[in-house]
Amino acid sequence: MTDSVCLGVSLPTFAARAEDIPDIPEHARQMELAGLDAVWAGDHLSTGAPFLESTVALAAAAAVTSRIRLGFGVLLLAMRQQAWAAKQIGSLHHLSGRRVLLGVGVGGEKPGEWPPAGVPFAGRGARTDELLAALPDLLGGRDTPLRSVPGGPTVRLEPAVPMPPVWIGGVSERALCRAVEHGVGWLSSLLEPDELAVRTAALAELAAARGVPAPAVGTTLFAALSEDPADHARLVGFLCHLTGLPAERMERLVVSGSPARVAERVEEYMRAGAGTFVVNLSGAQRFAQYERLAEVRGLLDVKNV
Repeated sequence: MTDSVCLGVSLPTFAARAEDIPDIPEHARQMELAGLDAVWAGDHLSTGAPFLESTVALAAAAAVTSRIRLGFGVLLLAMRQQAWAAKQIGSLHHLSGRRVLLGVGVGGEKPGEWPPAGVPFAGRGARTDELLAALPDLLGGRDTPLRSVPGGPTVRLEPAVPMPPVWIGGVSERALCRAVEHGVGWLSSLLEPDELAVRTAALAELAAARGVPAPAVGTTLFAALSEDPADHARLVGFLCHLTGLPAERMERLVVSGSPARVAERVEEYMRAGAGTFVVNLSGAQRFAQYERLAEVRGLLDVKNV
C-alpha cells in the first residue's frame, strides 16, 4: 500500500519507422504542461526498429522543461563503458537541475544487441552490479579505480553531482536483491496486480533480512486513454511483437477507456504496493492523452486504497 503517487509517461522514442518518431522535446513539454511527474525513456542499442538513445532523448526533454523528472526506464548500464556512462549520467543530472531518476536493468529480451557493444551477454548481471557499486564515487567526483578496464586506471569525474535515485528494473529474485542493495526503488514490468503483490512481499522480506527499509515499488502500465477498440488492439499487438508474450496475457495487462477506468487499474496496482507508474500510451492525439492521464490523479482514492 502507498499514500502517494508518481505518475509518469514513456517518451515515444521508438517506432516502426524513423519518420514516425515524433518531436521528443515538444512531447516532453506537453507532458510537463499537463502536470505529469516524470518522463521516461527506454534504452536499447539495436532492436530491429528505430530507437533513440536514452540519454540523448532525456537531454532533449531536459532542455525544454524545468520541473518534470527525467527517468531512464531502464538504462542498460552494463552495455556501456563505465566512465563514459557515469559522465553522461552526471552531465544530465547537472544540466537538468538534478532531475534524473536512474532506472537500471540488465536487459535480456534482445541478446543480439550485446555483441556489437563488445559486452558478453552472459556476464551482464555481474557487470551491472560492479558498475552500480562504483557509480556513487564516480558521480561524487572521487578518485575511482576502474577495475573492469585493463590496468585498473583511476579516474575522477567532474562536475561532481549527488547520486540520483536508483530504480532497479526486472522481476527476477536477483533483481529484487539488487534493488535492496543499490536502489531506492524497484521498477517492475509486465506483471498483473496480484503478481506484483507477491513480488512486493518478497522484496519486503529481503529488505527485512538485511535490516534495511524496503525499496519503493513502481511498475509500468500499458494504457490507451481512448474508447476506440482499435487503439486497444493496436497496443496489444505491438506489445505481443515487442515482448513475445501471448495475446491473452497482454489483454490482461493493457487497460483502455476513460480516465476513470485507468484510475481503477492504477488503484489495483497501488493496493499491490506500487506508488510510481511509468505509463506507456497508445492511440492518436497524444497531447490530449497526456491531459487525460493527468486527470487520473484526481480520480485516485489514495487514502482508501
